[in-house]
Amino acid sequence: MSNGAGVKRIRLLFGTAVTVWALVIPLNLAMAKTPPDTIELVSVEGAVHDATVRFVLDAIDDAARTRRLDHTGLGRVELVILMIDSPAVVADPQLFAELVEVVRNPPLPLGVWVGPAPAVAYGGMAQLVSVAPIRAAAPGVELGHWQPTLVGEQDGSPPLEGSYTTSSEVIRVDGPIAGLVDLSSPDTASPRQLLQLLDGTAFVLKGETVTLTTTRPFVSDDGTEGVTVLETVLRRPGLGTQLVGLSTRPEVAFFFLMAGLTIAVFEFYAVGPAVGAVVAALSLGLGAYGPATLPLRWWALVLMLAGVGLLASSYQRGGVLLLSSAGMVAVAVSGLFLFDTGPQVTLGWAGWVLTVAAVAFFFLLAMPTVARVRFSSPSLGREELVGERGEAVTELDPDGVVEVAGGRWKATTHRAATLLAGDPIKVAAVDGDTLEVALAD
Repeated sequence: MSNGAGVKRIRLLFGTAVTVWALVIPLNLAMAKTPPDTIELVSVEGAVHDATVRFVLDAIDDAARTRRLDHTGLGRVELVILMIDSPAVVADPQLFAELVEVVRNPPLPLGVWVGPAPAVAYGGMAQLVSVAPIRAAAPGVELGHWQPTLVGEQDGSPPLEGSYTTSSEVIRVDGPIAGLVDLSSPDTASPRQLLQLLDGTAFVLKGETVTLTTTRPFVSDDGTEGVTVLETVLRRPGLGTQLVGLSTRPEVAFFFLMAGLTIAVFEFYAVGPAVGAVVAALSLGLGAYGPATLPLRWWALVLMLAGVGLLASSYQRGGVLLLSSAGMVAVAVSGLFLFDTGPQVTLGWAGWVLTVAAVAFFFLLAMPTVARVRFSSPSLGREELVGERGEAVTELDPDGVVEVAGGRWKATTHRAATLLAGDPIKVAAVDGDTLEVALAD
């Protein structure tokens, strides 16, 4: 066989392979199953803050993008339902206004469903329900406290256009309510039931009428034919967004603030710097989000700091009952009145009690126990401390805190002259868990 004949045969085989490949690829694509249309359920829980609003806006935008790319054969989102259980809005006004406009004029079929019971929609979220094209609520949920739209507003700004009422009335949904919500019946107790009812509903989208398709036929293994809803996808905000949302609850913000302050004092007096500094910083950071977003009563914050100061002073002086009692009362009262969020956001009593009990445990039990453990340590016995030199950490008048041998200790001085912070000291004796010190020569 000549080289020319061999080349021709190779070309023929290559051309045949290319032709077959070109025919097989379209056939495979045609046989491939097209991704099904879906319905997205977007969870909106707790007080709505900035991160929550961005999460909802992104979810709606992502769903709308699937409809714009529908010509590619990708499955599209037929409908978005916002599942609401929210007592208030604490988000930036402009950001929330953007969400309101998107819900009022959505880029794809969109509805809201308040549920399941005992879910609520108060304030701005109740008003948001009123402007949605499709509105539903499960039996047993509550809507109301229409004003203020945003927690902390003092100007009594008017509610959104389309709200059902401007009163402070709270309406409990026990069935169909004319003019309030559509499809509010036992049949809307779950999103799945609502989706079945919405099949075939006309929806006006950007001036055009769209008929919703929320169900599809199916055939079971035994040949039985039926109808089921389209595949649903649940979208929830990320862990960070949920954690920040927790900080907008008054009792949680109170807990984080007190945890940070208590651990900071605990470290300063009983353990030594840097052991729990990270925990204290994280707690204060999370706790600070509450005062940054919720209306704060400044006198209550001052009372909280004063309470912590009284408890620290009591510990420094060896446990003065009057100071400890006054400090605990101040902390407890500050937690009750720290945020002015009623009636939309209320204080959780269980969280408040837990926080007050934890503070009492740390100041009245944990800190003295740690101090006693320090003195019982074989490596730092009483004999080794006597004669040691150190430095006054706080003013001693006559009680305070000193740093000796790398640790901080409660101390007292019997000299008439007050020792100032930074003064050099010398341990003269040990009395229980308190060092008796004097000004070093």
